[in-house]
Amino acid sequence: MKKILALVLALCMVFALCACGQSAATTTTTTDATATTASTADDTAADEAATPVTTVKAGLICLHDENSGYDNNFITAFKAACESLGVEYEIKTNIPETSEAEEAALELADNGCNIIFSDSYGHQDFVLNAAMECPEVQFTSCTGDKALTAGVENYHNAFATIFEARYLAGVAAGMKLQEMIDNGVVDADSAKVGYVGAMTYAEVKSGYTSWFLGVKSVVPTVTMDVTFTGSWYDETLENEGANTLIEGGAVILSQHADSMGAPNACQSAGVVNVSYNGSTKEACPDTYLISSRINWQPYFEYAIGAVMAGENYDTDWTGTIATGSVLLTELNEDIAAPGTAEKLAEVQAALEDGSLKVFDTANFTVGGEHLTSYTNSWGMDGAECIEDGVFTESTLRSAPYFDIDIDGITLLGQ
Repeated sequence: MKKILALVLALCMVFALCACGQSAATTTTTTDATATTASTADDTAADEAATPVTTVKAGLICLHDENSGYDNNFITAFKAACESLGVEYEIKTNIPETSEAEEAALELADNGCNIIFSDSYGHQDFVLNAAMECPEVQFTSCTGDKALTAGVENYHNAFATIFEARYLAGVAAGMKLQEMIDNGVVDADSAKVGYVGAMTYAEVKSGYTSWFLGVKSVVPTVTMDVTFTGSWYDETLENEGANTLIEGGAVILSQHADSMGAPNACQSAGVVNVSYNGSTKEACPDTYLISSRINWQPYFEYAIGAVMAGENYDTDWTGTIATGSVLLTELNEDIAAPGTAEKLAEVQAALEDGSLKVFDTANFTVGGEHLTSYTNSWGMDGAECIEDGVFTESTLRSAPYFDIDIDGITLLGQ
């Protein structure tokens, strides 16, 4: 970070961050004061080193609370990172994607937070406003996509290559589907899986397409139906969506929605489920297969650590399998097909060494044709997204921009 910005950070801590606005929404707050002091820069490199911030407090804004698997995944990682670094933290939960998010961000800044994260895509415009109002505080919209173009030095985005973990979870589902075919339970020519999506955003499309391609890598004849709820967390709609897919012939379901609606529907119907953001084995022991999730702890530690050192951090950051940022949760060996664990290890190794690319255009078609060029992508108009026969997801920016409707996937209700 430039020396001037480092000096501003240090001075702002002296004056207790009193410059930010005073209004804030009424929220649920969790705090844990365990402040720490960062080591000073080496005197021999004083001209090059940034000025460390002696006291750091981190803040997190969540769309829901611990009852949401999505938000709980953030909360758990945030607490672990803060406790690992020894910094004080404050969490605001149940903050909607409205001006209340800006109010929450300003209140966290007033409460002494000098780095603040939000966990929902819809928070980003409001968090960006707070960043412009409080230039001495660092802000990150996790899953956001505007930092590269906003031109605001203290505003950042972060995401991870979750499509790789979803692809792996799809391979596990494909192994189970192939077992069903081998046992005569399912006909290969009519094999169908289903997916409950929240929004029609590229983030969701990238997720369900990568999962489908994982299944398809094992069962080439598979098709998939997708239904959308229009909400990130609506247990009733997610349950209804899952039941619609099951009634339509889907024999394995996954989802990008945050409640237990879909897993519970699968448990009731005896349909295999691939969950998201954590294992549902305890609640759904007969149907839970595996789950994928983003591990946010490496990013939180990286960003908070940079502020502790008085340094800036990446405007747009992408976590990968290599950084420990995308993970599979436990495989339910009680229902998994034989050899699944070994197959997953093989595929993960190929993803890590680059010999396997999730969005290799040779593995899918659009209107019966393989894509050779694609520039009309979500929020990235004019940027070529295909390079050497691969759609380069999460490289032009961290947030997903794969918004293509490929053959074999049917979007219900559209």
